[in-house]
Amino acid sequence: MINPKQRAQMHKFFILEMAMQSLQRDYSTIENLKMSKVYLPMIEKLIKSIQTEYYNEKRLLAKQQIKIVKWEIVDEYFFDLTITTPGEDQVFRYANMAVKTQIEKLLKARLDLD
Repeated sequence: MINPKQRAQMHKFFILEMAMQSLQRDYSTIENLKMSKVYLPMIEKLIKSIQTEYYNEKRLLAKQQIKIVKWEIVDEYFFDLTITTPGEDQVFRYANMAVKTQIEKLLKARLDLD
């Protein structure tokens, strides 16, 4: 069973992971823009700033034998995240828009746009 502190850690790790994936996808798109030399360093800086925290969270969760096993789309509004813990797997349901908003908030904070 996952306790509230572990769940908060897992959630933070998941948001960091999704932010990194989003930035990496956007990076390839931005490479094709005329002003890519302006935008790419900002994206690289964001990725590096998130990467350190991401790997630290991943390591902390691994020590507790907690990891994300599966990510499954339920419908256009929700997805399920299956987490494995010592003893059992647990499924958590997330709203797409809530996750997107949290990722945007994280990135804006890293860019000091708030």
